Amino acid sequence: MTTSHTSDDNVNGTTPAPAAGSARTTPPAPAADEAVRAELSRLRDSIDNIDAAVVHMLAERFKCTQQVGHLKAQHHLPPADPSRESRQIARLRELAENAKLDPAFAEKLLNFIIAEVIRHHEQIAEQPQTSP
Repeated sequence: MTTSHTSDDNVNGTTPAPAAGSARTTPPAPAADEAVRAELSRLRDSIDNIDAAVVHMLAERFKCTQQVGHLKAQHHLPPADPSRESRQIARLRELAENAKLDPAFAEKLLNFIIAEVIRHHEQIAEQPQTSP
């Protein structure tokens, strides 16, 4: 049985042989290899920190939307608000453009979040409501 995997890191420190018919390249100098690994590590640490911040910000956002869901349920308002959602999508697309982020990607992300928020609001609306 053979197992294959793809990784940025070379596990045994050797350069794999080139595929048949491809040109053979010289492995990088050890100093360059260490510098590349250090830069990869630095960048990955930044990515990990950003991912953690995104998760915490999403958690805060969902805390707020849960409160909105309870308020809507108490006042018999619908879980979805298409007008608000449209304004938010337009706003987020503009923010994405200004941040040099693909607006279509930003819209897909927001639509995913909105769908989850609506699902939460529907669940909240199905629960028996208590007086504030």
